[in-house]
Amino acid sequence: MVGYDPKADDRDISNVEVAVAGSVSGLVTRVLISPLDVIKIRFQLQIERLSRSDPNAKYHGILQAGRQILQEEGPTAFWKGHIPAQLLSIGYGAVQFLSFEALTELVHRASVRDARDFSVHFLCGGLSACVATLAVHPVDVLRTRFAAQGEPRVYKTLRDAVVTMYRTEGPLVFYKGLNPTLIAIFPYAGFQFSIYSSLKRAYEWALPAEGKKNGNFKNLLCGSGAGVISKTLTYPLDLFKKRLQVGGFEQARASFGQVRSYKGLLDCAGQVLREEGAQGCFKGLSPSLLKAALSTGLVFFWTAVSGTKSHRDSTGRAPGGPSGGAGRSSSVWQTLGAAAAHLLSPAAQRALLTLSGAAG
Repeated sequence: MVGYDPKADDRDISNVEVAVAGSVSGLVTRVLISPLDVIKIRFQLQIERLSRSDPNAKYHGILQAGRQILQEEGPTAFWKGHIPAQLLSIGYGAVQFLSFEALTELVHRASVRDARDFSVHFLCGGLSACVATLAVHPVDVLRTRFAAQGEPRVYKTLRDAVVTMYRTEGPLVFYKGLNPTLIAIFPYAGFQFSIYSSLKRAYEWALPAEGKKNGNFKNLLCGSGAGVISKTLTYPLDLFKKRLQVGGFEQARASFGQVRSYKGLLDCAGQVLREEGAQGCFKGLSPSLLKAALSTGLVFFWTAVSGTKSHRDSTGRAPGGPSGGAGRSSSVWQTLGAAAAHLLSPAAQRALLTLSGAAG
């Protein structure tokens, strides 16, 4: 369902369903990968080496960091900033997948290029991610601030964070780190979509029988591979973005070790290279790759599940068929129900899908 495919048999999916599918995929995935995201951000912001040999290093490994965060801040620390993170995931997923669908369809209708080409998916994936980033970047800054703070907390609530940041740093604080974000997100998302589609075709070529049967496993596996490759290729820019987003937030970082101030992207990159070496640009790569494998795989999995489930009514007929308009009106509810049902027991799945159909 990801991207426009003129040969697909499910092109009756509406724009609303595409947006909901992207939102559902982001929402479900965010709940699962939040602990890795918090650890990754802590690693990215640590000036000291991520090594046991450095006595000043607060964190030096994923398991050690997890234990220390749990001991010092409690289990809820792994979901710090979860509300803005969920807003980020829902908004970003909806805008990105809707934009990607629209752009690939535009390419198909306005040119002779195949909408499924690697180059088309790279370009449309990058552009759709930039559009989504512009829409939700303020929420990304809030998410980073919440995940970066320790105890005692500087920001108690989301409203407190917005008001405090606006009063002390001005409105532009919500767009800190935008330049490296846009520079990084275009190739990252472009590679995600294009590598995902390439891996799917390779999977279907290598295992033609399996490729047609295990669609959900294929989406999960190819999405995970695309996430790992894309993140590795663009990781330094993600680190620079995080460093810039916590600029002006140094007082909350004092208990974690050294702090730095940066004048911009080039200054940040230069300081990191001079003080921390080339390896400093890849701090937090391990949890980031784990997160990328899980999050990207699950996003493509949930989007495909949501999209294909949502355009069928409870009788299995396509919307707009003999059942009339009911299929279309109920499809959004069925998207949410079908996605959530995959996390539940068979009995709970049947009950949830029945309720989602009745809600329409």
